[in-house]
Amino acid sequence: MGGKVAFITGAARGQGRSHAVRLAQEGADIIAADVCDEVGRTTDFYPPATEEDLAETVRLVEKEGRRIIAYRADVRDYDRLDAGLSRAVEQLGRLDLVVANAGIFQFGDEITDTSPADWRDVIDVNLTGVFHTCKAAIPHLVQGGRGGSIVITSSDAGVKGFSRFGHYVASKHGVIGLMRTLTMELAPHSIRVNVVAPTNCNTDMIQNDAVYRLFRPDLERPTPEQFAEASSTLLALPQPWVEPVDVSNAIVFLGSDEGRFITGVTLPVDGGSAAI
Repeated sequence: MGGKVAFITGAARGQGRSHAVRLAQEGADIIAADVCDEVGRTTDFYPPATEEDLAETVRLVEKEGRRIIAYRADVRDYDRLDAGLSRAVEQLGRLDLVVANAGIFQFGDEITDTSPADWRDVIDVNLTGVFHTCKAAIPHLVQGGRGGSIVITSSDAGVKGFSRFGHYVASKHGVIGLMRTLTMELAPHSIRVNVVAPTNCNTDMIQNDAVYRLFRPDLERPTPEQFAEASSTLLALPQPWVEPVDVSNAIVFLGSDEGRFITGVTLPVDGGSAAI
């Protein structure tokens, strides 16, 4: 990764921040984008990332001795996302790796009770936002003439169904289809496209009271320990969830020369969840 530049969406905290720091440790410079704002009803479940969170990502990357350009952008807003990326690529001189990571999670309603507004928010961020990210980044990868790599964040909900968050499941299935098309379209440019599919990952997206109640509806106020016990039923390995760095390590591999013949793959980072 030495001397390469990686573009990461949803980089203010959680998996996105972990990816930025881990890639910086491998010698990459970073372009980091995040909305740092509320998105629809998502704040009913967990708080949004903030500008302070994004500033902390900047601090941690610079601590690793790498350059980083961070900017606020909603992945639903193609023009803003594209303009910020173009400015950053011009300043850093190249683009090699794209990590389409930004996503939101809403849950609790069956499909017949899901509001059109909630459906649009989740699909627009998780699926259309990935399309926007790739559309903005691909011309820079192609123009560089060095090949490159795109890694899209899906989920174990992208490879199997779950009840009570069908819009999230649909969005995460959708990005796998997008990856498969991009694999064919970008192969002539030596640009590889893959998906990582984590199970529950230890971030603010799952560590909140709303998710605890989702997993333990039998309890009025489930504790983190009771949630961990329920979450562990998703994995074959004896763990309740994966850590952000576990996903980051997979992205480092897929984006590196060690993964140079791996494209069109959905890589589970799920402790065996897909096998259950």
